[in-house]
Amino acid sequence: MNRLDQLFDFLKEDPNDPFTLYAIATEYLNIDLYEARKYFEILLNKFPEYLATYYHAGKLYEELNEKELALDTYEKGIELAKKKSESLALRELTNAYQEFLID
Repeated sequence: MNRLDQLFDFLKEDPNDPFTLYAIATEYLNIDLYEARKYFEILLNKFPEYLATYYHAGKLYEELNEKELALDTYEKGIELAKKKSESLALRELTNAYQEFLID
């Protein structure tokens, strides 16, 4: 059984586990960007408080040349990181946002 199969089994057991959805999305980053996007968007819509989503979703939108979505995702992630007092995530998101603005 490969990793994605295992993750989908976990998702069947608990379809409301944001970590499993996040793991599926990040696994798809290596094989299918559009499937990754689908799962990141499920996370952004269904679990907007799941902070880890914002960095990778923003990077994915950049890669797909979805500049407005990337910008919006980084900004929302930065606000959430501030709200949650998550300094590491805030630093990572801020750096990604600034790099995005420079490019």
